[in-house]
Amino acid sequence: MAEKNWHAGSALPIAMQAVVCLAAAVAPARAFALSDSFSPPSYLGHLDPNVIWEALIAGIVICSFFAAIALWIHSSLRRTRRLQLRRNAFVSSAMNNLNQGVVMTDAQRRIIFCNDRYLDIYGLMRSDIWAGMTGHDILELRRQRGVLGGASDDEFYEKAASPNGLITELPDGRAILVKYFVLPNGGSVATHLDVSEQRRLSRQLASTKQFLETLLDHVPACVAAKNIEDGRYIFANSAYERFWGFSRDHAVGKNARELFAPISADSIEATDRAALDSPDGQFRNEFEVDRAGERRMVASIRIVVRNESNKPEFLMLVFEDITDRRSLSKELESTKKFLELVVDNIPVALIVEQVKDGRYLLANRSAETILNRRREEATGLTASDIFNPKEAKLIIARDEAAIKKRGMITEEHPISTKDGLRLFLTRRATVLGDTGEPQYLIKTHEDVTDRRQTESRMAHMAYHDGLTDLPNRAAFLQALTQMIEACEGTGEEFAVLCVDLDGLKEVNDVFGHAHGDKLLVEVAQRLQDSARGGVVARLSGDEFGLIIDGKQPEAGLALAQQIGDAVAKEFQIDGRPVRAGVTTGMSIFPHNGADAASLLANAGAALFRAKQKSRGTISLFQPEMDQQIRDRRVLHQDLSMAIKNGELSLAFQPQGTAGHSVAETDIIGFEALARWQHPVRGQVSPAEFIPIAEESGLIVEMGEWILREACREAASWPTPLQVAVNLSPAQFMHGDVVGLVHSILIETGLAPGRLELEITEGVLIEDFDRGLALLRRLKALGVRISMDDFGSGYSSLSYLQAFPFDKIKIDRAFIINLGRNPQSAAIVRAVIDLGHGLEMSIVAEGVETLEQLVFLAEEGCDGVQGYLLGKPLPIGKYAGLVGRAEVMELALKTG
Repeated sequence: MAEKNWHAGSALPIAMQAVVCLAAAVAPARAFALSDSFSPPSYLGHLDPNVIWEALIAGIVICSFFAAIALWIHSSLRRTRRLQLRRNAFVSSAMNNLNQGVVMTDAQRRIIFCNDRYLDIYGLMRSDIWAGMTGHDILELRRQRGVLGGASDDEFYEKAASPNGLITELPDGRAILVKYFVLPNGGSVATHLDVSEQRRLSRQLASTKQFLETLLDHVPACVAAKNIEDGRYIFANSAYERFWGFSRDHAVGKNARELFAPISADSIEATDRAALDSPDGQFRNEFEVDRAGERRMVASIRIVVRNESNKPEFLMLVFEDITDRRSLSKELESTKKFLELVVDNIPVALIVEQVKDGRYLLANRSAETILNRRREEATGLTASDIFNPKEAKLIIARDEAAIKKRGMITEEHPISTKDGLRLFLTRRATVLGDTGEPQYLIKTHEDVTDRRQTESRMAHMAYHDGLTDLPNRAAFLQALTQMIEACEGTGEEFAVLCVDLDGLKEVNDVFGHAHGDKLLVEVAQRLQDSARGGVVARLSGDEFGLIIDGKQPEAGLALAQQIGDAVAKEFQIDGRPVRAGVTTGMSIFPHNGADAASLLANAGAALFRAKQKSRGTISLFQPEMDQQIRDRRVLHQDLSMAIKNGELSLAFQPQGTAGHSVAETDIIGFEALARWQHPVRGQVSPAEFIPIAEESGLIVEMGEWILREACREAASWPTPLQVAVNLSPAQFMHGDVVGLVHSILIETGLAPGRLELEITEGVLIEDFDRGLALLRRLKALGVRISMDDFGSGYSSLSYLQAFPFDKIKIDRAFIINLGRNPQSAAIVRAVIDLGHGLEMSIVAEGVETLEQLVFLAEEGCDGVQGYLLGKPLPIGKYAGLVGRAEVMELALKTG
């Protein structure tokens, strides 16, 4: 401002100087002119001296004026130059302090300015710039210094003049942004900006943006963002694309109204508004949308994103399809209620205990019996709060043992209940928490009192005869083996007696099987009395076995004679006198056999010889008795030919429902039984040829023939009754029994549901896993599987647990004594209850009296089979029952 002021007032002193100069010049001249002594030079001639003085004074004035003007102009120029220099220095200083390099050229591209930043950027010196240097010269200089890059001069100027400018990469990694501007006067200005940090940040920002977009793109939830001002989408991830079925490119730049159905757009816009109105800028909700005509439920969260001025700028939305989850949640809730209902109603007591304090967290209805209180009252209590000190101490100790083991502990122990002392099977299992430490203890208590009693009876049944309660054949062989082991190598002897009851058939024929059964019971008692503690067993229907130690054969013969005398005495059966006798065969260890099977077989051979001689005799085994074995071999050969020659036939025995009378019994099917008409021997008993077939393996071929003929016959019946066929264990061990049954069903056209396959425990004894697998495959065909002769042999409850049999057939040995032996009735009743508990139907074999039928009906037995309904006969005898033209009544047993 001072400079401006000085410049504005400088004209006044200059004018005053000019006036002063003029006055100074005029005043002496005027004084001199007035002086009298003055006279003009003579050479002026005639000119008036005043004129001359005035002219002189005017010239001096004019010269002074011009001198003043010249002086003023000179002073002004000096001030202007100083001002320009100051301005140039200011501009130069400002330009040199810019963060950009600046180069200016004139119309001839000569450099008229280059700031220090430019030189610093490219490592140049001020001395490198000479007067008259052009833009091309300085580019060449940079090219020589290696700080230009690979662009030519024309490319350099062309790209630098573009809107985005030219990026030059320097050897030290820096990036320089060059922009070139042409001025109106033909000159130019070029700026050079170091954008290395900006590019690094830009790359970092781009990398971060790509990372975030990739991250969001792989988020399983649907993610999108939209502008708040116009509601247009600016981003959408892959999950969003998959949900809506269109690409993100289709969505970006559009709003909800342009993308979705009106009902969906309404819901979306309402949710957006709620998010914007939310105090914390977030809003969660669930709403329905229409996706291609399908109603879907989504769970959404909206987040308002604010800018640096804290003003809403974007709306971020995240949502997921919860339609299926809701459905699953409802299903889970339903399942949970169902499981709670199941747990609450299972017949096993269930208790869940918290490990850290021993408090009961859950107890079902069945647990109330053990807890002796309502389950609600037990929740939160400990064992010490519920049981007496002695029981509580025992329970806590067992709980701690299970927790320490971290596994399953199973044990049986008595527990006092309101019904008295009961035997419970308790299982304890620990549940580990997230830390791997026990968190819960699950206990189940199953009342097995009745089951153990039943199993005890069943175990007894497995090795005892149901009628006489004597050991059966299996138990006798075990005892015989133990006897051999005890006597082997000691020189001691013992005898094996096979005793056949004479006259039993006659008693059955005359008085009925009920009388015959009572006779067997009485004979068993006399045999036990005679044996005086020795082993006595019932080997078959009318055959008994005994073991007697001592000096042989004297001791054995004496016992045989004593037995004969005891049985020969008259029996009183239901007030009727009955006489019987015995025939005995005997073998001696070690002379007649070194193993149980040989000793028993040889005693049987001796019995066979005794029967041939005369009833009531005693026979010792002799080597020549091997002829019996040879006879069996002949019978075996004949049997093999019988299959080929068509000597076998089928007899069918009816099976019916258990009614209170024969008239109330409905026939539901038949069991197919093999019969052999030998061309010489005549009718051969199945008891003779079936064992031979089993031993020799012929049962496989015979079983196939029986199965095929039974299915073919049943398929021809107008009335679709069931047909039952026995399968031998040998058929399971040899050949493809499943493939055989399947092919026969297809061949004969019999519906699988009409075929019932009867098996014995022998199928599972040999190879449990294989037998079980085959049974499952057979059941998958649609046929029915029944357990035959249950209660005899090695019948085990584990078989019933392992496989869901359709039917259990109670062995006739337990049926024939019903009404006379309370134990038999209890066993039959237990088997019926057991079968029904396992959802298996029960069929009783050997039903021969109306009393037996009534008992079975009252106990809930499902079916019956026996002479009371009909004997095994050719199917033609039962034509009316199978729907054929011929009609006959049920064949009843008459004695």
